[in-house]
Amino acid sequence: YPNPFNPTTTLSFALPIESEVSLSIYNLQGREVVSLINGNMDAGYYSVVWNANREASGVYFVKMISGNYRHIQKLMLVK
Repeated sequence: YPNPFNPTTTLSFALPIESEVSLSIYNLQGREVVSLINGNMDAGYYSVVWNANREASGVYFVKMISGNYRHIQKLMLVK
């Protein structure tokens, strides 16, 4: 939240168990813009702020992988 955003958005998630987590942002061409998290995390609630101040307006995708869980969500940056 918020979505659409300008220039920062907060990505919140919960982990039921300790696991390896990857949280990355991709542009429409499928290129990775930034890797926000890449490592082992304990169970719990987390929030990560993405500052897209240097990115162009448009649609981005956030991809989270944790164990067998995979989720992709669309984000819209409006400047």
